[in-house]
Amino acid sequence: MRTPFVVGNWKLNKTISEALALVTELKNQLGAVKGVAVGVAPTFVALNSVAKRLEGSSIATCSQDCFWENTGAFTGEVSAPMLADAGATWAIVGHSERRQFFGDTNESVGKKARAALAGGLGAIVCVGEMLAERDAGRTLDVVDAQLAGGLDGIDGAVAAQRVVIAYEPVWAIGTGRTATPAQAQEVHAHIRKRLVEKFGQATAQAVRIQYGGSVKPSNAEALMAEADIDGALVGGASLEAADFVAIVKAARPG
Repeated sequence: MRTPFVVGNWKLNKTISEALALVTELKNQLGAVKGVAVGVAPTFVALNSVAKRLEGSSIATCSQDCFWENTGAFTGEVSAPMLADAGATWAIVGHSERRQFFGDTNESVGKKARAALAGGLGAIVCVGEMLAERDAGRTLDVVDAQLAGGLDGIDGAVAAQRVVIAYEPVWAIGTGRTATPAQAQEVHAHIRKRLVEKFGQATAQAVRIQYGGSVKPSNAEALMAEADIDGALVGGASLEAADFVAIVKAARPG
């Protein structure tokens, strides 16, 4: 059985004091919840404070990105060893907003994923199609290319333990539109099939595939009930403790 993993991606939200208030609430409310792994991804500036506040809890601190070099003349970037030093245990790489606004490519996402793993972090590798690509019937082709780039050079034994795939249909992020459970499951099952081809059956069955794209308390349970949906990468709904807690509870195995 794969343990569902629910991560709140706070994006460009929450000052340090607001972040601490939220994780304190989450720590209190999620302490007794079993059967679900939980993480939060604050901004870089709040990461260390959040990690310290979450010490002694089972909630993981995640970073929203990770650069592919450890040190050097790369103004504005943050490396995996620095993130680990600040208290992160996971890094999100290839989020659609990084691809859309900041030039992330399938190749650079793979470099970031390998750097995160080499630096001691787990990697949450994001894939997903734009609305025009879905309408053109290209969803699976786009996801295949993103998956191939993002997992390039990653060993199966490492992947089984420390790689999570997040499927985020870009047309459903922050739009209020959500892929139906059946639409999401179709792509998740396809991703699982590709993981079998790359890593073999045992590893492919161990890798968790999150769904991301307007996940909220009202749709979380139906999404999580699908066979290949192993948690969620939650955007807007992760900024309110009550909503995020409800989504985590919906992810518990039935």
